[in-house]
Amino acid sequence: MKTTGGTDAQKRRAGESAAAAVEDGNVVGLGTGSTAAYAIRAIGRAVDSGLDVRGVSTSFDSRALAREHGIPLIELDATCGPDGPGIDIAIDGADQVVLPETIDTDGTGGESGAEATGTLIKGGGAAHAREKVVDAAADRFLVVVDPAKRTEALDADVPVEVLPEARTTAAAAIRDAGGEPTLRRAERKDGPVVTDNGNLVLDCSFGRIADPDRLAETLSAIPGVLEHGLFVDLADEIHVGTDDGVTVRSV
Repeated sequence: MKTTGGTDAQKRRAGESAAAAVEDGNVVGLGTGSTAAYAIRAIGRAVDSGLDVRGVSTSFDSRALAREHGIPLIELDATCGPDGPGIDIAIDGADQVVLPETIDTDGTGGESGAEATGTLIKGGGAAHAREKVVDAAADRFLVVVDPAKRTEALDADVPVEVLPEARTTAAAAIRDAGGEPTLRRAERKDGPVVTDNGNLVLDCSFGRIADPDRLAETLSAIPGVLEHGLFVDLADEIHVGTDDGVTVRSV
């Protein structure tokens, strides 16, 4: 369930804008996806010019790209605990994002309602479980997107990573919660998508999501669900690459 829509130039501007916020000595969460990849490449160029950073990968792909561009890596476990450096900043993309200034849920022209929170849907690359751990652990989480990812209300399918043995029971619980789950199928091979964690992904349609916070709690409570793609109250800044620049919004 990879999303499309933005141009390479828009994605590059967003990724490079967020990468410019990385400072010497930072530990950086490295997101997954085409827009986050531009940030990783920009950080790699800065490292080549003398920037001292360490990266925490969120997937096999982001780890491979970081190594290709010379970014030293540190394991997530090593960032935690009393002696760990922590994660200073994480940069990651999104499949859909609600920007607070686009919301008018009560018709008054102002911001209101549960949707006006800078919420995201992630998981088009099936890496959302580790992405959420890294993004939540970071002191600052910067989201990088192209304009096609902006929306006034989340309505894309919500990826839900489930244990293989729990696929049918989790799907039944998702239907009870008002969703319609579809097992994500792999491309260029028979069978389903298997995550880096060895699990399956259900892409779940809920239509317009009026209360992402409540739905997030419902999905998290389903036995067998490892993680879902609703990111609520995690983003600190959203960098939107456009045809002629970047719009940055604090959340």
